[in-house]
Amino acid sequence: MHVTLVSISLVIFLASSHAYKKNTLPDIENEDFIKDCVRMHNKFRSEVNPIASDMLYMTWDPTLAQIAKTWAKKCHFKHNPQLSKKLHQNFTSLGENIWTGSLSLFSVSSAITSWYNEVKDYNFKGNKCSHVCGHYTQLVWANTYKVGCAVEFCQRVSGFESLSNGAHFICDYGPAGNYPTRPYTKGSPCSACRKDDVCLDNLCANPERDHVKGYNSVVFPDWPLYSRNRSLSLFLIVSPPILLLTAIIAIFIRHKYPC
Repeated sequence: MHVTLVSISLVIFLASSHAYKKNTLPDIENEDFIKDCVRMHNKFRSEVNPIASDMLYMTWDPTLAQIAKTWAKKCHFKHNPQLSKKLHQNFTSLGENIWTGSLSLFSVSSAITSWYNEVKDYNFKGNKCSHVCGHYTQLVWANTYKVGCAVEFCQRVSGFESLSNGAHFICDYGPAGNYPTRPYTKGSPCSACRKDDVCLDNLCANPERDHVKGYNSVVFPDWPLYSRNRSLSLFLIVSPPILLLTAIIAIFIRHKYPC
């Protein structure tokens, strides 16, 4: 009984200690925050059903993150009216997704998952939306390849009056999605990738297009990408320890049994 109570107390403590507070929400330069945003977007983009043939790999864009942060600070539960203007040097218009909720409920994973869950209201075959699915279609828009997100503490959010002291999470995208056309083309993974693209987890990746200034080591590797080879990856992971162990054994034998 005592052990059970201790275990329950530990779970409650860990859960409460993980909850965000006003001064612990991550900034747009937080590496874990950036990784989570990019990872969750690409996870869902790679898992669409039906499978996409032309889905681009998505990477972080610091400028989009700054635009998202600037708007998030306004604490409005509506889209930035400036998105259709030239806010970014590479995109004529930007897309945007918004999540607002309590600090204890916020995480990058839960927010982006809620957007993806709108898939239940979207019929790909008929290209129809029965309720709200604009967050989903932007999330899986094939031609969108840059994302920047920000989360801000808001005492009040206009347009979301039922909430107080909450987290206001915004992601901006380039280029913008354009529903009501279908968000992607159905087909074999990467079968409709652009020239010079490589297939990475069912997504079309390109080192030149996906290059991210300032965050290469965090979001996208600063070296050429190739299709995943699990055998090679396993070999690269396992071989260094084996080589080290072999060298230690050789040194031991030579010391034990000198010529």
